[in-house]
Amino acid sequence: MIRIKLDVVMAERKMSLNRLSELVGITPANLSILKNENGKAIRFTTLDALCRALNCQPGDLMEYIDENESGQMR
Repeated sequence: MIRIKLDVVMAERKMSLNRLSELVGITPANLSILKNENGKAIRFTTLDALCRALNCQPGDLMEYIDENESGQMR
């Protein structure tokens, strides 16, 4: 499974959801869906905008967790 770490990166950058929304041109509601890991997909243009606004790499925003090895299911 892919875990979204948007909340962690935002906290590290002291970036509010509303400010990030303004910078990337995505509604706070849609960013909240990503932040709370309720999204099913992300466009590369969105990922690019998030990385630009947060000055990070895609790997900073996501991590792969092997559910078979971790024994944890969500």
